Amino acid sequence: MKAKIINALLPTVILVFSGLCWEASVRLFKIPSYVLPGPWKILQAMWQRFDLLALNALVTLTEIALGFLLALIIGLSLAVLIHASRIMERALLPLVISSQTIPVFAIAPLLILWFGYGIGSKVVMTTIIVFFPIVINAVEGLRAADPDTLALLQILEASPTQIFFKVRVPQALPFVFAGIRIGVAVSVIGAVIGEWVGAREGLGYLMIHANAQLQVELVFAAIFWLSILGVVLYALVGALERLLVPWKKDESNVV
Repeated sequence: MKAKIINALLPTVILVFSGLCWEASVRLFKIPSYVLPGPWKILQAMWQRFDLLALNALVTLTEIALGFLLALIIGLSLAVLIHASRIMERALLPLVISSQTIPVFAIAPLLILWFGYGIGSKVVMTTIIVFFPIVINAVEGLRAADPDTLALLQILEASPTQIFFKVRVPQALPFVFAGIRIGVAVSVIGAVIGEWVGAREGLGYLMIHANAQLQVELVFAAIFWLSILGVVLYALVGALERLLVPWKKDESNVV
């Protein structure tokens, strides 16, 4: 219990201390707010423009949620195919890896051309960034099943379907959630990049619009909203993992 309180307070203390140092530096060196606003002005912007930020955050959150859901479906499907067949592994794995070598900014204009300025291009951009860690971790998880358990089930003449759902899937869940945690953390980046290239709403669009008008405090306010979205989504995934994979917590307590 004491360790949990310390873990919760430590980031807050560091954040407050960093904010105080930031505010002191801005005031001490008299840095103009259009170059670098202090945390106090950013907090004021977050309060005064709350409705605008919340409305655009809802758009970005929708793009993230849809893109993440699509990435989860595609990622898990590809992982099952790659694990099920050596031929599929040789055919699909190089394509999955090569998809991450393409700079996302290079394909963003194409996505705008194909899917338009609406939500579709942002969802696809988020999916492209998120699905990779889910695929790789899910494949590793399916391969990491305990060999003794697999041998025992084979002796008992269990079917491949029974082995898959009763052994491989449960033992792969911690790996899958590791990929999901990485994916949800970077999903914010995908949505914002899509909005930077072409959008009519969303926090990324708001940042571009505010920057053009030298409203730097509003840019930072949007960044903080994005950070909050990322942290909340990461925490939700952690809570879901504790609910669906309780044995992982028990193992960590034993260690």
